[in-house]
Amino acid sequence: MNIVICCRLPCLNFEMKLSDFELTNGEVSSPNTTKASSTKNVKPPVNLKTLFKAYRKAILVGDVDVAAQIESMIYIIEKERDQLDRKVLTLSAEISSGKEKLVRLQADFDNFRKRSEKERLTIRSDAQGEVIESLLPMVDNFERAKQQLKPETEMEKKINVSYQGIYKQFVEIMRSLRVSVVATVGKPFDPKLHEAIAREESQEYKEGIIIYEFRRGFLLGDRLLRPAMVKVSSGPGRKKTPDPSDTPAAVIGSDE
Repeated sequence: MNIVICCRLPCLNFEMKLSDFELTNGEVSSPNTTKASSTKNVKPPVNLKTLFKAYRKAILVGDVDVAAQIESMIYIIEKERDQLDRKVLTLSAEISSGKEKLVRLQADFDNFRKRSEKERLTIRSDAQGEVIESLLPMVDNFERAKQQLKPETEMEKKINVSYQGIYKQFVEIMRSLRVSVVATVGKPFDPKLHEAIAREESQEYKEGIIIYEFRRGFLLGDRLLRPAMVKVSSGPGRKKTPDPSDTPAAVIGSDE
C-alpha cells in the first residue's frame, strides 16, 4: 500500500513515517534497524503498545490531529496484520493439503508397485505353467513305460537303468520348478484337486477316501496344473443277511 502518513508526535519526540515501518511479530519496526551497524541515529522500533500510549497522551492533551493520525496508523497496521494472518492460514492450508496429496501419492505408488509385482509374478507363473503343462504327457509316458517294462536280459536292464535315470533327472528338474504331485490313495477326495471317475465299495477305506489313482495330478506351487484322476471308496457296503433257503434243515432245526 502506498499510504504515507507523516507526523511529529511531541509525546514520542520523533517523526513517524508509515512507509518506513514494517509489521514483524506484532511490532512495527523500521527496515533501517537491520543496518544498525552501519547507520547512525537509527530510530527504535515502535510497537502497538507504544502507539497506544501516544494515542492516550494525545487524547489527554486534546491533540485531535495527532490522535487521528495515530488511529489511522493503528488501523493500517492492524489491517496489514490481519492480511498476514490470512496469508499464514492460507499457506498452512496449502501445506496441509500438499502433505495429504503427498501421502496419497505415496500410497498410490505403493499400491501400483505391489500391483505391478503381483502382475509380473502372475505372468511368470502363467508362462511357466503353460510350459510345464505341455510336458505332463511326457511324464505320463514315463510312468506307463515304468509299469510296463520288465527287462529280462542284461542289455534290457541296462537300457531300463538309463531310461529311469533320464526320468529321475526330469523329475528333479520339475521339483526345482516347484512342481509337486497331488496326493491321492488314502487321502480324502477333494474336488479342487481330484477328478473322480469311479466309485467302488471298499472294506479297507471309509467312504470318500481315494482307493486308486488312474492318472497323476500336479501342482505348481499352490496352483493346480492338472487334477488327479481317481477312484473313490463308497464305503464297506451293506452286509448280506443269510437266506433261510440256503440253510441246511439240520441247522434250521427240528426236534426230530
